[in-house]
Amino acid sequence: MSSSRKVVELFYDVTSPYSWLAFEVLCRYRNVWNINLKFKPAFLGGVIYGSGNHPPALNPKKLLYMVSDLTLLSEYFGVPIFQPSYRPEKGSLNAMRFVTAVSEREKQGDMLERVSRELWKRKWRSHKDITQPTSLTEAGIKAGLPSNEVKEILTLSASQPIKDKLKSVTQEALEYKCCFGLPFIVCHVNGKSEVFFGSDRFEVMAYFIGEKWMGPYPYNPIAQK
Repeated sequence: MSSSRKVVELFYDVTSPYSWLAFEVLCRYRNVWNINLKFKPAFLGGVIYGSGNHPPALNPKKLLYMVSDLTLLSEYFGVPIFQPSYRPEKGSLNAMRFVTAVSEREKQGDMLERVSRELWKRKWRSHKDITQPTSLTEAGIKAGLPSNEVKEILTLSASQPIKDKLKSVTQEALEYKCCFGLPFIVCHVNGKSEVFFGSDRFEVMAYFIGEKWMGPYPYNPIAQK
């Protein structure tokens, strides 16, 4: 294993189930690969629009494939995506502004990680709303935030600096000319950078950073199920 510190940036949106898969796997490998894992909350709608892409749910055949694909990937990666489906979306803008506000306010500790995970669980495990203030409040409290802090974060999430921050990070992803969706992962090592889209490029990612892919469960590779 190389002793040099590697930086891995994960651009993600909690409305993206593939982002959740990438998030959990990178969290598992954070210490195994000795990487500086940086979470970059971004707005999927902005990435799709800015890149000229189209939502996958607009293609019936792609939608059918994704539902089947996510069911299998949920089992393989051990991430509880239950009965994945793509109903008409209300959008993730409010949720990602909330997540961005958490990242700006709670710079120490793992609160960003915990809040993001609770929102993914809420949407993809329990199939609950993640757009309304009451929904965001419930997720924040379940992640361990005191109710008074959640209220302050909700107020912060509606502020212009937070709106601008989310736009800035989304634009940062788009500045990589090959970014067309999320999750979007950027690896930096030895002065070189490489980008990866999706949640199925970990073996190649490991090769690029000089590490080894040991499956979805690096601490117990034999127990993959």
